[in-house]
Order: sequence, then C-alpha cells, then structure tokens
Amino acid sequence: MDLSEEIKIIKRGTSEIILLEELKNKLIKAKKTKIPLRVKQGFDPSAPDIHLGHTVGLRKLRHFQDLGHDVYFLIGDFTGMIGDPSGRSITRRQLTPEEVKINAETYKEQVFKILDSEKTIVEFNSHWLGKLSFVEVISLCAKYTVAQMLERDDFAKRFHEKKPIGIHELLYPLMQGYDSIALKADVELGGTDQKFNLLVGRDLQREYHQEPQVIITMPLIEGTDGIEKMSKSLGNYIGITEPPFDMYGKIMSIPDKLLLPYFELLTDISYTDLAKIDQELREDIVSPLIIKKRLAKEIVKMYHGYSEANEAEEHFQKVFQEKKIPKNIENLLLPKQILKENKLWIVKLIKLTKLFKSTAEIIRNIEQGGIKINNKKILDKNIDIEIKEGDILRIGKLYFYRIKIV
Repeated sequence: MDLSEEIKIIKRGTSEIILLEELKNKLIKAKKTKIPLRVKQGFDPSAPDIHLGHTVGLRKLRHFQDLGHDVYFLIGDFTGMIGDPSGRSITRRQLTPEEVKINAETYKEQVFKILDSEKTIVEFNSHWLGKLSFVEVISLCAKYTVAQMLERDDFAKRFHEKKPIGIHELLYPLMQGYDSIALKADVELGGTDQKFNLLVGRDLQREYHQEPQVIITMPLIEGTDGIEKMSKSLGNYIGITEPPFDMYGKIMSIPDKLLLPYFELLTDISYTDLAKIDQELREDIVSPLIIKKRLAKEIVKMYHGYSEANEAEEHFQKVFQEKKIPKNIENLLLPKQILKENKLWIVKLIKLTKLFKSTAEIIRNIEQGGIKINNKKILDKNIDIEIKEGDILRIGKLYFYRIKIV
C-alpha cells in the first residue's frame, strides 16, 4: 500500500494529527527500515465496561495493526488509582487497587472484540510508574512548570474559580507522558479531551532524548442522550458486551443527528456509502428510522455475530413496531413462600430481576410509568400485585420476564 492510502486510512474519523508531516516521515522510515511503528493508547480502568465511546480509539489502533504496526494497549492500573483530571470540574474519586485490578481484567477480556489478540501488546503502567523512586519523581516534575500546567483549560478554570486542585492531579499528565517514554512511542492516540496530556508526552520525550511521538486525537462521541459524551457515570453509554437486544434497542433510541458520526466512527462503512447516507438524510430520501435500523444491525453484528443481529432486529420489530411480546424471554423465578395470598409487593417483585441497584431506583421507574404487568402500567409503588404463573413483567422498553412460580 502506498503512503497516500495509508494516510487516508489513518486520517479517517480523526480530529487532529500533530504533526501530519511527522507521521508521513515516520511511515516512510518504517517502510525503509522494516521496523513497525510503536502505537499506543492508554485506558484507565475506571469502570468495568468498555463502551462504544472507547471503541473510536480502539478501532483506530486496529487500523494501525492492519497496516502492520505494533499496537500497545496500555492499561493505566497505576494512573487509574489517581484519576484523569481531563474535563473534570472537581477532583475525581481515587480508585482502590482492588477496583483497578478487577476492572483491568475485564478490559483485557473485552478489548479483543476489536483488536487482534495475536498482534496486541498489553502493558500495565504500574510496571514502570510503580518502580520510580522519589528522586526520579522529583526529576520528572522538574521537567514541567506550574505555569505550563495551568495552561490546561480545566486546571485554569478550577484555579480561577478557587476550586481545589490536588497535587496528585498535576502529576497525572507527567505520568501519562512518562508512559510514552517507557514504551518509546512513535504515535499516541487519545480523545480530544486528552490533547494536553498527549502534548506533555511529546515534550517529555524530547527531554529524555527521544524522538517526539505523533499525536492523533479522536472525537468524543455523544451518548444515547445526544447531549453529553458517552459515559458510564452518565448512564448514556452502550457497552460492547451488552446483550444483542439491549445494544440494538439503545442504538435505535439515539437522536437522528448522531447517525452519520456513529456510522463513520463506529463502523467500517465505505466513504461512498457514508456519502450516500449523508445525502439520504439531508434530502429526506430515506426515513432516519430505516437508516438507524441499518446502523443498529451493523454494530450488533460486529460484537455478537450475524445471526444475533438478525434476532435483535426481529425482537425490535415485534416489541416496538408490532407491540408484541418477544418469543424467547427470560423466566423470572418467584419462590412460592414469599407470596401472601398470591400477592407480592411490586418493588419486591422487581428486585428479583436484579436490574436495579437500589429501591429508590425501582420506585423512580414505577412513578415514571416504566413498569407493566401483562401490558398494564403499574404506577403505585405501594401496591401488592396478584401474581399468576406465566404473567409477563415488562421493565422499560427492553426487558421482559415471564414469571415462573417455584
């Protein structure tokens, strides 16, 4: 493949490349020397799920893999215990080593849905950051000034508003930068909110007499609400390990304005097809619902397979468009001994599904009209429901349970 084709693949869906000319030179050198580029992206295991927002960078890493370069999937088990201050108006809660370890293991399991497991080098930044002596940390800190740190928008804003900034937060960009030194990175990927951290990596590599890495920033995709960036803490995310029906349904709920960026950043659709979809949406040639179904099916197929995508589509058709109950729904086992005269408090019944973390969350769903028994809406949180074998409990739009008394 010639250089222009490589650049075209790499540039797809990116926000910024610093610097493009440097990237071209690195690619030319890699071809001449037959030494692949070292491409990295770090992920702090702050939550157990990898969602579609994470896959924007992961898919770009896969592009580099397919072009023959070495990809480093870096798990920030050390930095994760501090918490990335990027885009934060307050100090992030520090994770415990136990939380980080559990989340890191799930990351390792999920990431190979996208990356080639045989061509991916998985690293943990505790391997080098955890071994730095205090003298080495001081030496690292001496490479950067407080004034440089306060050039960062979120730090500057918090400083101006007299909101606290922990010293450990100022260390975070230095540690991420040190990751690039430890791995001798040629290229580092990150979201647009990571630009400051990535630039610190370039600066530090120069200080440590390394050729500075090229930075590629990727857009932050909006979540299912179409407002905030996709985030587990905001509840607007789509996890890549979610069941096919849930994934399909969530994608069908996104605002129409997200169709084009989702197709571009989350699928391998060709530029020709992308342009066609753009035209169809702009000129109102095809219903956005039809295009959304195509997107949902494509993404479910990527993470679960073709037959599962077909089943999810059929499920959606019956439940949402034909208002039918799906064929294969989960049994909800209800112990006979907890019934009183065949009745049970609605909140206790919903708790058996284990969908909700708290009673307050269940009550909120009841009051918002999200609970139905045999298609009858339940609005009273205090009601004792009369239950029969085979009754259908529906929670929200996606979850159905057939009650089985045992």
